Amino acid sequence: MKKEYRVKKEKEFQNVFKKGKSTANRQFVVYVLHKENQDHFRIGLSVSKKIGNAVARNRIKRLIRQFFLEHEIGVAQDKDYVIIARKPVAEMDFNQVTSSLEHVLKRANVLIKLHNRR
Repeated sequence: MKKEYRVKKEKEFQNVFKKGKSTANRQFVVYVLHKENQDHFRIGLSVSKKIGNAVARNRIKRLIRQFFLEHEIGVAQDKDYVIIARKPVAEMDFNQVTSSLEHVLKRANVLIKLHNRR
């Protein structure tokens, strides 16, 4: 994922946490902050050390990034997203992560259009 698609700085994370709206399910918490004059979405990822070792945490981050690459058109573009993974994600495969992220993003009203995966 390109640098312009990432929320990287602590100040940017804190801004999304303070001013954004949160939505959650059992696997993810998603904070969404509307940004005027932004051409594309940006995502920030947070995976706690409680979830597993570095290999497990990096795998979860890869799965989340892959979801956003595949659903790039269907996700609202003028927003910053911070996704916090919870413990159950460690045992999930890509299809389960995809359906869980679709669920939580639908609840947040930011998933515009779904691709036909089946």
